[in-house]
Amino acid sequence: MASTLPLRHELKYFISPAQHFLLSRALDRVLARDPNGDENNEYAIRSLYFDTVFNTALYDKLDGVQNRDKYRIRIYNFSDRVIKLECKTKIGTLISKRSISIPRDLCEQLMAGDPSGLEMTRSGLLNDVYREMTIHLLRPVVLVDYVREAYLHPAEEVRITFDKRLRSGLRSIDLFNPNVPTVPPFEHDETILEVKYNHSLPPYIRDILCTYAANAVSSAISKYTWCRTFEGLEA
Repeated sequence: MASTLPLRHELKYFISPAQHFLLSRALDRVLARDPNGDENNEYAIRSLYFDTVFNTALYDKLDGVQNRDKYRIRIYNFSDRVIKLECKTKIGTLISKRSISIPRDLCEQLMAGDPSGLEMTRSGLLNDVYREMTIHLLRPVVLVDYVREAYLHPAEEVRITFDKRLRSGLRSIDLFNPNVPTVPPFEHDETILEVKYNHSLPPYIRDILCTYAANAVSSAISKYTWCRTFEGLEA
């Protein structure tokens, strides 16, 4: 399965407010805004992450395992209009993502730890979720909220995002409740810059990044890991 997945580069950085201010304005002049954004080019993302009873995804990340999977259900702006079940796969330094839209009733079933609705599915992703839930006891473990600002370019499917106001759901798995108490896992509010592309980053985009985020701190950032370790490994 892994060898057939389309693989992409994903670079992550912590950036300062000044770097975000300058870089976002530079990108806004040359790249397209995400059509899902509001008038400020922002939208809210909430992800409910799953892990096995042995916290495999968490410990694989902390231990630096090169090839690993991470399962989540994602919604936007706290709405159930679009519900995505996803598996993000890391293969060495590259990443891939499989995604499928699911109805709310199936989502509620999976949130309750019941995989029976997946027994007869023809979807490879749903088959994998069924296997993980029945064999490895995959179950929901943490809510992760943040606000995204995104810029796009069709060449190399470039996607540059600023993820802001990261918050953890304090052990709740109530995906559709916009009033779940949340707290930031960082001592200071951090902005995470993510740069995704297929094979090579167009030179003029690389130049913009080097100009306005030259001193950005590269990091193997995982919002899931930050929130899980903040809440405690026993979550």
